[in-house]
Amino acid sequence: MRRFVAIAHVLGVLLLMMSALYLIPIAWSLAVDDGLALRFVQTALGTVGLGLALWLPGLRSPHELQPRDGALLVVLSWVSMAAAGAFPLMLEVDGMSFTDAFFEAMSAFTTTGATVMTGLDVLPQSLNVWRHVMQWYGGMGLIVLAVAVLPMLGLGGMQLFKAEMPGLVKETKLTPRIAQTAKFMWLIYAGLTAICIVLLRLVGMDWYEAVCHGFSSMALGGFSTRDASVAGFNSIGVELVLMTFMLIGALNFATHFAALRGRSILPYLFDPEARWVWGFLMLAIGGLTIYLYGVGHYESFWTALREVAFNTVSIGTASGYASADFGGWPLVAGMGLMLLGAVTSSSGSVGGGIKMIRTQILLRQAARELLRMSHPRAVRPLVLNQQLVGNDVVMAVLGFMLLYGATMVLFTLLMLATGMDLVTAFSAVVACLNNIGPALGDLGPSANYAWLSDFQTWVLAFVMLAGRLELLTVFVLLTPRFWRR
Repeated sequence: MRRFVAIAHVLGVLLLMMSALYLIPIAWSLAVDDGLALRFVQTALGTVGLGLALWLPGLRSPHELQPRDGALLVVLSWVSMAAAGAFPLMLEVDGMSFTDAFFEAMSAFTTTGATVMTGLDVLPQSLNVWRHVMQWYGGMGLIVLAVAVLPMLGLGGMQLFKAEMPGLVKETKLTPRIAQTAKFMWLIYAGLTAICIVLLRLVGMDWYEAVCHGFSSMALGGFSTRDASVAGFNSIGVELVLMTFMLIGALNFATHFAALRGRSILPYLFDPEARWVWGFLMLAIGGLTIYLYGVGHYESFWTALREVAFNTVSIGTASGYASADFGGWPLVAGMGLMLLGAVTSSSGSVGGGIKMIRTQILLRQAARELLRMSHPRAVRPLVLNQQLVGNDVVMAVLGFMLLYGATMVLFTLLMLATGMDLVTAFSAVVACLNNIGPALGDLGPSANYAWLSDFQTWVLAFVMLAGRLELLTVFVLLTPRFWRR
């Protein structure tokens, strides 16, 4: 019982922290006088009340969280934050059900960018700002923020950090103290966001759109203030700024920290993931540009290069902006983009998917097995960045990939069973599992997720959560062993 009281205690703290986020849309609403300030105040007070109700019982029952408690707390925090974040949307958007509002909020916090909303161009500014604030907050991770500003909790900070932080970077500390590590990561994240906002303002956006797109681009979220997404701006300057910060967000934040501390670009050059991220994206841009121009989809080579470059970086980094309807490209091109988004982001980044370091390990392990077929007695250790990769790491990656593949297949079959066509079903699962956002078929960038049934909406919301928390943190809760004493 004390275990659950302790979990509720920390969950209450997280909700109290989240209530402070409402100050941003409240201030924005008052500044532009869109009439929603009182609604945000009411929702904030409700969140504070629930947070206090969960927090107070644990004051007299201190209890150290165990690793499995961290997994449960992380999942509960994401679900409760999405539920709380959904209420302003449900109360202010005509006809929006809680199901759709929860999907929108979960898409925001997981930085997926899939949306059920239309009329974004005329949506009250403070409500649009709220969508982007949720996305920015979810970008670096709710639990990382909690560990950064609440080290005095003494409730298993490392367990929370490992449970939430994506990728194999979970064992890497930038500083000796985990709270200090999280603080540095958030300072870098916030600083880069501020720079992005200023640059977007300089290339033609007003402050409202610059703030929203600065939040979502740094989080690799893909939400926009326009139904047409980035295509609605038709600005090379906007596209170049967004591409730059999407590339930054897709790299390991430990590399950003090392570069800032050393005041040098060398950490980027020696980061094995960064080289592969850039290489994958450059090859994809070159190949798709030549292909689409060659088949006559674009009459101008430079138009093809511009559209392919932006959308490849956007989908490849699992951001989800669209400057063109890539759903209208030949299927092989669109599907190639979706699969690129599954592997390109670095570990320790805000991106989703398998992560580039796992891709490298898988390719090197495959090469090692091929060598063993030809030379059975050959001994070839798996080396990555001049470091030996142990068999335990290789087995962990293989286990993750088995779960990843099984998840993709099973949920695709489930979507097919609901009546979706194959392209829409498969791409929807790929888009949500890897937190990409727009899919193909009936869920392409020229459409959205509003037409889904409630069952389909809840299923894909679960897939987004599982993908954001890298599957294991979520699926371990479904095993009987987890709940045994």
